[in-house]
Amino acid sequence: MEDILNYFRENDIPVMEYIPLKDHCTFGIGGTARAMLKPNTEACIAQILKECAAREIPYYVLGNGSNVLFSDEGFDGIILKLTDNWDEYTIHGHMVRAKSGVSLSILARKTALRSLTGMEFASGIPGTLGGGIIMNAGAYDGELAQIVREVRVMDEHGQILTLTGEEMDFGYRTSRAQREHLIILDVLMELREGEYDKIWHRIDDLTIRRWSRQPLEFPSAGSTFKRPPDNYAGKLIEEAGLKGLRFRGAMVSDKHSGFVVNVNHATASDVRTLIRVVQKRIFDEYGVLLQPEVRMIGATNET
Repeated sequence: MEDILNYFRENDIPVMEYIPLKDHCTFGIGGTARAMLKPNTEACIAQILKECAAREIPYYVLGNGSNVLFSDEGFDGIILKLTDNWDEYTIHGHMVRAKSGVSLSILARKTALRSLTGMEFASGIPGTLGGGIIMNAGAYDGELAQIVREVRVMDEHGQILTLTGEEMDFGYRTSRAQREHLIILDVLMELREGEYDKIWHRIDDLTIRRWSRQPLEFPSAGSTFKRPPDNYAGKLIEEAGLKGLRFRGAMVSDKHSGFVVNVNHATASDVRTLIRVVQKRIFDEYGVLLQPEVRMIGATNET
């Protein structure tokens, strides 16, 4: 590992070492990453991927960390952080082109200031555009697939591709980029002209609904489970009597059963254990296997 880090330093790529991952995700959980890089050009990203591949060094592309659970053992590889170093955007008429590191909530508000409608649903999503594209983020009957027209991505070999919204093959909390491990570079979105007051009324309404219904007072990774067909994870969990169930520092939220929250210095092991307990109970009672929506990064054998 030291060889590749020295290579990056020699090529003027700043290297941060032994980074606590709990400080880089909304769950506030995770061990130490061996190194973190914040590239600011596409050529730099491609160079990092090339060197990692040549040396068989694992890497993970991270935005705001709003939908991840990092291992207690950390990540013995390189984190590519794409946030404030990758957050430029432009608005021309109804079209918005933004780099993947821009905050979804900020972009939703910036477009609202231009009386553009279509991103109100994203005004409370804490992640970046890139992470949102990977999982086709959505809320309150809206999702990114509805407004994305084009996505520029980089594959694991450093090659850049331009994909249409249709070619992204978006699905419920998934996309082609997720399945093929593509890095999101920038996104072209098409919004519509709307009425300023109505747009902000919608944003305000969604904000109130989120704060009243979701456990935003505790660290979490958002909705823990994907919505099962023809049902809701939170509804099943509450009906099974699991609301408020705790395992050490992790708890099924007593405000919204679809969230597992960090209430007392939870570890990744605590969260994983609680997720397994919930999955088993729901499967035993309803024959439904809940699939995690949160992405678990690192060791999977923690107990």
